[in-house]
Amino acid sequence: MASIKIETIMKEKNRMGECPVWDEKTGHLVYVDINEQKVCRWNPITREIQSVALDARVGCVALRECEGYVVAFGTQFGLLNWENQTVTTVSHLEQDKPSNRFNDGKVDPAGRFVAGTMPEESSPGVWEKQQGSLYTLYPDCSVVKQLDRLGISNGLDWSLDHQIFYLIDSLTYAVHAFDYDLQSGKMGNRRLLYKLEEEERMPDGMCIDIEGKLWVACIDAGRIIRLDPETGKRLQTLKMPTPRITSCCFGGKDYSELYVTSASDGLSQEELSREPYAGDIFKVTGLGVKGIPQYSFTG
Repeated sequence: MASIKIETIMKEKNRMGECPVWDEKTGHLVYVDINEQKVCRWNPITREIQSVALDARVGCVALRECEGYVVAFGTQFGLLNWENQTVTTVSHLEQDKPSNRFNDGKVDPAGRFVAGTMPEESSPGVWEKQQGSLYTLYPDCSVVKQLDRLGISNGLDWSLDHQIFYLIDSLTYAVHAFDYDLQSGKMGNRRLLYKLEEEERMPDGMCIDIEGKLWVACIDAGRIIRLDPETGKRLQTLKMPTPRITSCCFGGKDYSELYVTSASDGLSQEELSREPYAGDIFKVTGLGVKGIPQYSFTG
């Protein structure tokens, strides 16, 4: 069996690196730095990083079928044209909740963009509860609110048969499953899939592998856990070199590499001096399992 190897691919010191996405068309890794308000793109051949600055915190980025990307930033959905570095807002939500912002999001198997909101911290590590909602941006740019009363909407993905939607609400310290109607994008019948152990801390981003198992980033626990959604059991724990592990995605030419983002914000100066890898982006190889390509927004 191949041994697992973890390497730093970008020593960029992201403040809040998040939402990695493998762009198969360009062969780049795309991700966001929420607190720097930018979308970034890394070329694994030249090692060059390009970025586009937005005028609000950007929670997530996803692929778009017709060039460029779809983003959720501030409380807006937008279309990002990478070539001319412009964002066109297609919907502005939650204008009655000035302390909210978009967080994580992903495109569903039918080409819709699903993303959720969360409140900003009122003080370090403290969030007002049940302020977040989950929205679907349809290809015609209409928006439907699917869920509300969420804490921090996070880590989302779909089962391989597209009939189950997985969602993390970080403030519940749990992964939940919903029945998913792929035709309409509606979700229901929420149930608990996995409650995190104390040492696993808070769940953040998530992705699925080709065997239908979930990989969940545990922020402040310095690890990623692999879960079996059918049994609700943890199968594997992957210890990472820095505590604030935020999200992960599979990529590379055969989707056998796991890309992992991390944050440096949230650590004190003293902690940062002890954590040289905080904010880096990592590549994990030798896991013995592959991922699946990410879906593209068809709007």
